Amino acid sequence: MSNDANAARAILTRSGIMPVVTVTSAEQGVAIARALVAGGLSAIEVTLRSAAALDAVRAIKQATPQLLVGVGTVCHAGHVRAAEAAGADFLVSPGTTPALAEALLASTLPSIPGAATPSEIMALLDHGFSCVKLFPASALGGIARIKALAGPFPDLRLCPTGGIGEHDAADYLAQPNVLCVGGSWMVASAWLAAGDYAAVTASAANARALIDRVRG
Repeated sequence: MSNDANAARAILTRSGIMPVVTVTSAEQGVAIARALVAGGLSAIEVTLRSAAALDAVRAIKQATPQLLVGVGTVCHAGHVRAAEAAGADFLVSPGTTPALAEALLASTLPSIPGAATPSEIMALLDHGFSCVKLFPASALGGIARIKALAGPFPDLRLCPTGGIGEHDAADYLAQPNVLCVGGSWMVASAWLAAGDYAAVTASAANARALIDRVRG
């Protein structure tokens, strides 16, 4: 894959729902990944919110090669280089500074840069990005915000993330300018703490069914 709009769109379209995970160990990351695959999901975003994140990415890539593995919470060029070295398939950021935009453009990995405002979106479009992570989606107005963005930005495609759950994911995914929805409801912290990966698989299967129902 290469860092172009088509590659990013393909990842988001294939994923439909993107589990966003913060891991405590590489072993936990592999267990989560296997549970998600068993439930029918095809991608995972491992956030750089723990010291175990990059080791988990490497381990997940080896254990579940069929799973697209992204690195999230990418905030600067050092994160980009670390994700590349870990073998990530794509990059996700919560927001995008000018310096980070340049680093993402220089990377060989497809990127889904983050934005919250029309001005931020316009800056990303100027850089050639046409798929954006809208974050934090719920706090920004949710579905109403997404509908409002469709008018001035008809070619923009979104991955809304933040505050979305199983109860409203279908409403987001049904929007024409949404390719994928990000969330953590299928990897609930209580389940992970208890090692209840069967619950993760069941929730992932529900998410898979939701994708199939919305997209037909």
